[in-house]
Amino acid sequence: MKALLVYPLAALAEIAGCFAFWAWLKLDRSPLWLVPGVAALVAFAWLLTLVPTEAAGRAFAAYGGVYICASLIWMGLVEKSAPDRWDLAGGAVCLIGAAIILFAPRG
Repeated sequence: MKALLVYPLAALAEIAGCFAFWAWLKLDRSPLWLVPGVAALVAFAWLLTLVPTEAAGRAFAAYGGVYICASLIWMGLVEKSAPDRWDLAGGAVCLIGAAIILFAPRG
């Protein structure tokens, strides 16, 4: 259950941090955007260490599905570009894959 809270927070931190760099380089925003951007990326990395799994690669792989869906939500809410049915279908497939990776029974 901890991963269900950590992953969305990590996704928000990563997307916000990356968007700060995007805004600086692509949208001609002030370099001061980098300060909260770097802080958000540090928070993202720290949050992923809280995922209850022994293998970092497994935590990162499962996070990928959450990140994809969070990016589609960001696209809709922040960039005002609604995801289409193919975006939503792809996101659902990724979440199913993430759940299999993280929650599959292991010996």
